[in-house]
Amino acid sequence: MAEYIVGRNAVREALRKGRTIQRLLISKDKASGSLGEIISLAKQAQILVRHVSHKQLDQVADGLPHQGVAALVAQIDFADLQAVLAAEEQTPLLVLADGIEDPHNLGAIIRTAECAGATAVLLPKRHTAPITATVEKTSAGAVSFVPLVQIGNVAQTIKQLKQAGFWVAGAHMEGDQTMYEADLTVPLVLVIGNEGKGLSRLTKDLCDYLVTIPMKGQLNSLNASVAAALLMYEALRQRLKKA
Repeated sequence: MAEYIVGRNAVREALRKGRTIQRLLISKDKASGSLGEIISLAKQAQILVRHVSHKQLDQVADGLPHQGVAALVAQIDFADLQAVLAAEEQTPLLVLADGIEDPHNLGAIIRTAECAGATAVLLPKRHTAPITATVEKTSAGAVSFVPLVQIGNVAQTIKQLKQAGFWVAGAHMEGDQTMYEADLTVPLVLVIGNEGKGLSRLTKDLCDYLVTIPMKGQLNSLNASVAAALLMYEALRQRLKKA
């Protein structure tokens, strides 16, 4: 689903041609010269740039000469959000992954989104697991069926969607209402937070309401993909009942 291309010329040409690059890896001790130009091109395209060790680059290059740079190039076509919404005939349900970094969690969320009939899954460029073979396998192929939309600034995207008439519900263990009390039949953005930290502070503040899943056991939280599945299916249940 995604692969690394390595070497300065290969990465530079990929940037110039506008290929979809999920992240750029730069050796910590080589960030000048032609690499400076590559970094500049990446930042202009709002591509995540990470400075890593030479050993890490050796691992992703798999024996190829990388010259201090590697780019993770997507093998899927990300969808355009406006086009997806224009084609939606029913009340939209968008799932926003706010910092989901585990590929198994991301794959499971995408799989459930497809099964529950979500309109699209929104994937921030930063702090999100890239769409790799692991994500594809965990999703059971759902990455080919549910629209995946790559977004830049999460806060800006949420604000734009609210202006377009969407309500934004954040999954939070200290939510102000349970998923059974919340109205999930409206045009909705369901936000699922990071596996460990949950929703970011800014994202939490931008939500219209926070939704909690009732808990009766000794633990006070669920795996991110499990929580997402419960909330998506509660949204589906409410919508089917309303239809």
